[in-house]
Amino acid sequence: MTECTAAEDKKIITPYDILLSLCDSVSYVMSAAAHHEFRYAPMVQKISRTTLRPDIGTFVLFTGTFSGMVVINFPKEAAMEIYRGYMLSMGMDEKDLALNHTSDEVANSLGELMNQILGNFTSKISANLHSRIEQSQPKMLALPHEVQISINMALDNPQVSRITFKTEENNVFYLEFTMDDTTFTPVGEMTAHEEISPDDILAEVLGSK
Repeated sequence: MTECTAAEDKKIITPYDILLSLCDSVSYVMSAAAHHEFRYAPMVQKISRTTLRPDIGTFVLFTGTFSGMVVINFPKEAAMEIYRGYMLSMGMDEKDLALNHTSDEVANSLGELMNQILGNFTSKISANLHSRIEQSQPKMLALPHEVQISINMALDNPQVSRITFKTEENNVFYLEFTMDDTTFTPVGEMTAHEEISPDDILAEVLGSK
């Protein structure tokens, strides 16, 4: 399921449906930013806890109708490929790019992409589930190989999953997702809230003058 359309078919929406919607947001934002295709594996791995791993780990907490956390772990090869693709697509000159994955520029770029991913995800979920989801600011950590950090949240029987993503150059990074063990069951005719574009509002106002 891509955008929680199961609600329209009277299907119960599960944490896995929401996870797939998140994966679509990751693929969409990353592909648009780097002008490369990002794919995720068609297998979901069940894990016991979320962990920040080398070489760069980033995480975001979200709360609202349901609570949870998103962690993305980037090996340095994937981090640098994504950073370079993003910066070059923004018009940065090759000679001005950072050369090491521990550079602040790399962490800041990946943090901005994480922010865009969660913004896309929470907006989509809020519209389709008629709910409200808020996110924290992404936290980025460059981690040495020997360090792993487990993160726990006070969730109601949390469901924790991991999915592998692959870049155009066949580098991989890993999405870990945990949320409340909760489901959504439509009790009537549900349609997604229409998202209003600020440009459309401005055009309508100017057109009425």
